[in-house]
Amino acid sequence: MRFGSILAFVALCSFTAYYIYEPIPEDIEERWKLMLTNSFFRTLSHLADLSEFLGLKDYMGVMYFITLAEKIVPMSDEHIKVTEEQFDGVDVVLYQPKKSDGDTKLRRAVIYLHGGGWCLGSSLMSPYDLLARKIVNELDAVVLSVEYRLAPAYHFPVPYEDVYRVVKHFLHKGVLAQYSVDPGRIAVSGDSAGGNLAAAVSQQLQKEPGQQVQLKAQALIYPVLQALDLNTPSYQQNQDMPILPRYLMVRFWSEYFTSDRAFFRAMMANTHNSPESSSLLKFVNWSTFLPARYHRKYNYSAPTVLQGEEAFGKGGASRSLADPRASPLLVPDSALHSLPKAYILTCEYDVLRDDGIMYVTRLLSAGVEVTHEHYDTGFHGGLMFTVWPTDFLIGRRMTENYIKWLKENL
Repeated sequence: MRFGSILAFVALCSFTAYYIYEPIPEDIEERWKLMLTNSFFRTLSHLADLSEFLGLKDYMGVMYFITLAEKIVPMSDEHIKVTEEQFDGVDVVLYQPKKSDGDTKLRRAVIYLHGGGWCLGSSLMSPYDLLARKIVNELDAVVLSVEYRLAPAYHFPVPYEDVYRVVKHFLHKGVLAQYSVDPGRIAVSGDSAGGNLAAAVSQQLQKEPGQQVQLKAQALIYPVLQALDLNTPSYQQNQDMPILPRYLMVRFWSEYFTSDRAFFRAMMANTHNSPESSSLLKFVNWSTFLPARYHRKYNYSAPTVLQGEEAFGKGGASRSLADPRASPLLVPDSALHSLPKAYILTCEYDVLRDDGIMYVTRLLSAGVEVTHEHYDTGFHGGLMFTVWPTDFLIGRRMTENYIKWLKENL
């Protein structure tokens, strides 16, 4: 009996170690902490797949537990006034430095858009709350976090339109005056899917007729910028990396456009392009826009182009592929010249690495001032891992460098 108990204990420990261990690159800091953190994400993903298979709850409905587990009620403190409001019908969270009597100075502002693949996440999560407070305290700035509606309940372009409406509302001179914001010192920023939305808003805002107040800067943190080619070198190199494996990123993209699983399967096979979107592949040509050191010898084939009903029979999702509001990398060079200065953070071990680097290349070629910060040992989501028990040293460095750039450029 005793031997059997020991054997069962050893078997349990062995299985646990086997489940937790992943072949993570040696140069990543705190590898075991990342393995432990990712074991939670993988377990939740497996449960989500099982729930969807059994017809209990859809995949993203289960994955949303990540958001719920981190949600807080944002509270004012002795230095910061926090309010939950609505801008043009969209929920927002405002962080403002508390003023002393007679304080009339104008402050800079950061409009922040959370990540989560357009399906998860909230500005009410503790890492985003902590980040907003750090920006307020270190920059003496106003921070506006946007609670845009999420897929799959609201497909593209609803999340984008929510964000755009908030930005347009905030940039009215009367609204800026109400919150004591300097019209010449406003940035839009976001991480991952939020970086996608920030880039798209920056592009579209400059085309808005009669827009009096423009953004001074855009800060994009490991942004996702294109849905045409989901087999770039970074998608292949990092397809099984923790936090954001290729499967999950492709699932985010498909859910952003449609709940049709056939479109997800086409995206997984990189056979989802229509003739309309394939004509724009030149703007995401990684062999042209990526430095040679990222090319490597991957088994690469160009995306397959679907025709007729095969392409457009999936709820019109294929049509959205060609929309630059969904894929900001698709705009022509002429649309990049007048964009605000940019900060772009990329990570080596991230499926989205090449999206960010290609955008850096194209912006620089268009004459835009760009600061590119690449983390050779970085992984996706690092900026949000700053709260115990998932506080990582690299997350703190990312935060410090990001805020330093804002302080110097806004």
